[in-house]
Amino acid sequence: MDNTRIYKMSFAGVYPHYVQKAEKKGRTKAEVDTVISWLTGYDQQALQQQIDNKTNFETFFAQAPAMNPHAAKITGVICGYRVEDIEDKLVQQVRWLDKLIDELAKGKAMEKILRK
Repeated sequence: MDNTRIYKMSFAGVYPHYVQKAEKKGRTKAEVDTVISWLTGYDQQALQQQIDNKTNFETFFAQAPAMNPHAAKITGVICGYRVEDIEDKLVQQVRWLDKLIDELAKGKAMEKILRK
């Protein structure tokens, strides 16, 4: 699998799709931001700055203030791959985020999404 496309993909370009996917299913932008904050440690201001700067995923995750130590509890299949088996660290982080947004859109309780 060629991962260079994922590395350079703009987080700011994908973020509206995360919000749209969640909102279509009755969830909110605030819940999307909560999920992103839980995973990465970004507060609202820092997250908005990453969006405004059109940061790519490689930089977005490299600059993440504090990746959640419970992120390894995120398991399951996303885009045909088991997230726990992905060897490339950045690709795994992107897929963790995809999986969390999927769970949010599917109506899963926030306590379960955030692995509390």
